[in-house]
Amino acid sequence: MSRSIACPVLAGLTVTLLAGAATPAVAAVATSGAAPACTTPLAPVRPVAALPWPQQRYDPARLAPLATGAGVTVAVVDSGVDRAHPQLAGRVLAGTDLLDPGGDGRRDCAGHGTGVASIIAAAPRPGVAFHGLAPDARILPVRVSEQQVVQGRESGRTVSAREFARAIRWAVDHDADVVNLSVVLYADDPQVRSAVRYAVDRNVVLVAAAGNLHDSGNPRPFPAAYDGVLGVGAVGADGGRAAFSQTGPYVDLVAPGSAVLTAAPGQGHHRVEGTSYAAPFVAATAALLRQYRPELTAAQVAERIIATADPAPGAGHGGGYGSGVLNPYRAVTETGGGRTPGPRAVAALADDRADPALVARQARRATARDRALLVGAVIGMAAGAVVLLALVLPRGARRRWRPADPA
Repeated sequence: MSRSIACPVLAGLTVTLLAGAATPAVAAVATSGAAPACTTPLAPVRPVAALPWPQQRYDPARLAPLATGAGVTVAVVDSGVDRAHPQLAGRVLAGTDLLDPGGDGRRDCAGHGTGVASIIAAAPRPGVAFHGLAPDARILPVRVSEQQVVQGRESGRTVSAREFARAIRWAVDHDADVVNLSVVLYADDPQVRSAVRYAVDRNVVLVAAAGNLHDSGNPRPFPAAYDGVLGVGAVGADGGRAAFSQTGPYVDLVAPGSAVLTAAPGQGHHRVEGTSYAAPFVAATAALLRQYRPELTAAQVAERIIATADPAPGAGHGGGYGSGVLNPYRAVTETGGGRTPGPRAVAALADDRADPALVARQARRATARDRALLVGAVIGMAAGAVVLLALVLPRGARRRWRPADPA
């Protein structure tokens, strides 16, 4: 198994990446008339039978009777997704390739996108404990990067910020319900900002990695820092923030991102680290909610995920935990409001409050609540009458119903 810390970044921007280890750098050489081959093979891996720690925390068996992500499409804007992996076969739709024209996104030279997609939708297999949190979700791959960082050195291609914005719009226009963005820009780009707004306006849940540069001053990561995007930091098996996971107001919540088991291209698994791998746990939870509660808007899905997070050992947003640690089961099953959502969630909900459909739903809920209160009052009065009769009737029978004259 290999172990790496990775979070692809986009070309043309001033960025710094946390050094990875063990996973080989991958470069591609263009060939005329065909998609370029992956010139450096990934390290060989084998299937892992042991139960990974995130599945001990998030027992998928508890969620399966409620939701599996069936009917929900999650776009993975990343390094591509290997459709041939046994646990992803039949789950990866034809997407698009913005690195090599003519591709459909189902080729992965870096292994990053395949790992991200497997956390969301890897199917259960005999003898393998690992599988995705939303195993029946459909994956829509959008290939934008094959960059890797090994021993502090960047290698591999990425698209420009303009093409990254195009990738988000493409995913939205091809019916993505959720978009996972485990790709980080360290500059505010107006085209990317506009693409995020485009997705938010079309009721799409956006989930993004918060970045791995805590030791480099926590530079502001985009698109995680945009309103309407769920920014996700990483924690380890002990619930503590991973040392590399960035801290700041853009962290809405945290999820497993240290020593996480994922599928590797071809077959087998490897352990990886990074907020890149925390984000898909949240994206998978959004897929579960979009199946189980289809009436919820994207903003309401995000609000529920934040509101049902478990308490974290650190101090809120300043400590890099946001609202707490992701809890998919609570997000799906709880009907209450949970904790008050943070200011970013409130900003994302602002437009929703004027949505006629949402207003109509709220009116129906108010009517149902008033009806329930009325029924409760009637039942209470009837119960009181029964008690009164139980006391009066025996006494009246003994007195043969004569008036009780004064002594």
